[in-house]
Amino acid sequence: MEKMSRVTTALSSSGVSGRTMFCHLDAPANAISVCRDATQVVVAGRNIFKIYALEEEQFVEKLNLRVGRKPSLNFSCADVMWHQMEENLLATAATNGAVVTWNLGKPSRNKQDQLFTEHKRTVNKVCFHPTEVYMLLSGSQDGFMKCFDLRKKESVSTFSGQSESVRDVQFSMKDYFTFAASFENGNVQLWDIRRPDRYERMFTAHTGPVFCCDWHPDDRGWLATGGRDKMVKVWDMTTNRAKEVYCVQTIASVARVKWRPERKFHLATCSMMVDHNIYVWDVRRPFIPFATFEEHKDVTTGIVWRHQHDPHFLLSGSKDSTLYQHMFKDATRPVDKANPEGLCFGLFGDLAFAAKESLISSDANRKPYPGGDRRYPIFFFKKPDPTEQFAHVSSALSVFETDLDSNRMDWFVKTAQLYLLSGKPFAELCDHNAKVARELKRPQVSTTWTMLKIMFSDPANLMTPGANHNLSKLGSLPLMNSFSMKEMGSGMGTESRLERSKGESRQDNIHLEPGNSHISNNNEENEETEGSEGQAEYMFGDAELDDDDLYSMEHDNQAEEQEYTLPQEAFQLRHEIMDNPSAPEHLQQDKADSPHVSGNEAEVTCLTPIESFSLISISQPLFSPHLPASFFCPIVREMLSYYAEQGDVQMAVSVLIVLGDRIRKEIDDLTQEHWYMSYIDLLQRFELWNVSNEVIKLSTCSAITCLNQTSTTLHINCSNCKRPMSNKGWICDRCHQCASVCAVCHHVVKGLFVWCQGCSHGGHLEHIMNWLKSSAHCPAGCGHLCEYT
Repeated sequence: MEKMSRVTTALSSSGVSGRTMFCHLDAPANAISVCRDATQVVVAGRNIFKIYALEEEQFVEKLNLRVGRKPSLNFSCADVMWHQMEENLLATAATNGAVVTWNLGKPSRNKQDQLFTEHKRTVNKVCFHPTEVYMLLSGSQDGFMKCFDLRKKESVSTFSGQSESVRDVQFSMKDYFTFAASFENGNVQLWDIRRPDRYERMFTAHTGPVFCCDWHPDDRGWLATGGRDKMVKVWDMTTNRAKEVYCVQTIASVARVKWRPERKFHLATCSMMVDHNIYVWDVRRPFIPFATFEEHKDVTTGIVWRHQHDPHFLLSGSKDSTLYQHMFKDATRPVDKANPEGLCFGLFGDLAFAAKESLISSDANRKPYPGGDRRYPIFFFKKPDPTEQFAHVSSALSVFETDLDSNRMDWFVKTAQLYLLSGKPFAELCDHNAKVARELKRPQVSTTWTMLKIMFSDPANLMTPGANHNLSKLGSLPLMNSFSMKEMGSGMGTESRLERSKGESRQDNIHLEPGNSHISNNNEENEETEGSEGQAEYMFGDAELDDDDLYSMEHDNQAEEQEYTLPQEAFQLRHEIMDNPSAPEHLQQDKADSPHVSGNEAEVTCLTPIESFSLISISQPLFSPHLPASFFCPIVREMLSYYAEQGDVQMAVSVLIVLGDRIRKEIDDLTQEHWYMSYIDLLQRFELWNVSNEVIKLSTCSAITCLNQTSTTLHINCSNCKRPMSNKGWICDRCHQCASVCAVCHHVVKGLFVWCQGCSHGGHLEHIMNWLKSSAHCPAGCGHLCEYT
């Protein structure tokens, strides 16, 4: 016997009584099940297989079924079920593929009765028939379901689901021959145990694996399913096609689902990961749980209602090695903490505001029936339990619409359609995108693209040292032509002139004419002035310029300057270089008066105040005209964050794709993934599917690229026998006929195959298109009016 901790005491009005209590287990539990009279519970896992008695105040260990010095893998259980007709009969699903039955009536310590080893992989689920004592059903990871007669040594029938894994099997509570099976490919199948060759019905229930299913105990046609898509769906199986009647959105993958006894619209769920809580939902109100049990500290692996006619007690096992009995009155009610106020912006700027409103005075004294299910006749005068009803909270919704013209999103759609993100050189992409933004009257975005081109394009960032560059040629580049420094500092207001020595043999200076390039300085830093119409203006250099440096340069480094020569073979000459080029006329007249330039100082430039114009030339050894691309990465990162914070994730993602590896390492993966997901969501809202697909393909985030890898499986049925086709060839395994035969040429279609969804006949795309030009009827002769999209 183990020590139990008391939590809350409460007594039930029904025959089953108890309180909220728990006990510590020896190991994590994978599944639990209760006996028919609700007095004992069995807990099974990889390293635990025990039976506990449910007493008023505590759990009491009754029997340990893991016996022997070295228990075999048959004791490692993935699932367990206690027979509801025979109190001494248990069945377990072993992780080694075995299905084991246990007879508690055996006098020996080892209670193992039957052992079936027909499955090749782990058995995920076992289920006893609700009324037939000897019938047991199993579902395995190998994709097969097997039905066992416990009086025989082997299975009596095998069901193939044409899928890689069966996650759950459940016999119908009302239909003797029917059982449901859920699969990892998202399908749910209904089978008749008398027909193992083919399922009766199949439908796609979820996107992704369906982990669990459960038949409603009272309503014959309702089947609840839960999957990895975080949804619980209720299906009406009485119609010709499975009809989804309710859908509950949870916050994590749904691992278990169980209908609540005596409550038609209530079901309990637990998660496979992340979320440790157990939720009870009213399917009519799917947005907030009806009740929550928050006791477990790790993932809940098994839930079961203690008695099939008692809705007040829920048992659960968890990976935190605890077994709990939850009293429903002790559950947390999330609706009590729900906020009746809400605020939301629409896609086009509309604002919706919901606020709590008081009950209408005329209806204040009227007491409406709070429940939707009038289970009891009115003459019983049975007072409804307030703990079983939702709180009645109502809100008034106000919508404030904006002027459509002021918040139109046409620019977003046109930008997404016209932007080029790949397929051309980087500079051309920037130019094109800048032009698109300019035409859509978005000057800031256009300027941003232009600056990105200047920062990262190859001409602006030559990797060779600046000492070996011909500056006169670089002066023709966009960067060098955009130099303009306005309002020189103190002492710089006077204009200056450039003088050149007569013995100079090469043009190694930048000539700045007063009519095209202006240079200014604000004494501290060069900024792009707001509202400037020209390109961005930058001073490139590895050191800052002082006023004294701008006025005069010392010639101590004359010997070093002679080394900065440009071999003729380094670059193809644009024009013939003259040995003694003549200076401009306005420079020649004052050349003799220059106090700074002498005949042997060919490589040094200086400034002399004059009254007619302003020229600046920078000494090459001190100031490099080039900056590496990495220098701009922090600025670009801040710029992308700015656009994203302003809500323009389109610009952030577009720049991220165009720059590629230049900037990708500067931004963490989670931020990139958030930007990508936001942009893709917006594109899909505007039905820009092609653009969305292109963004996904160009993304380097693994979480984004995998979006195109989901739901790519195509399940094909044979056009002759209507049964599922295997993926091994073109011949049906059952009827041995070619499944994809062209209805026009009667040859097997091994490439692109099109078919009519109405009659399932089709063939080669070209043949079908030619046929439909002259006739609207099916070429196979079935008489159907085929339509192709």
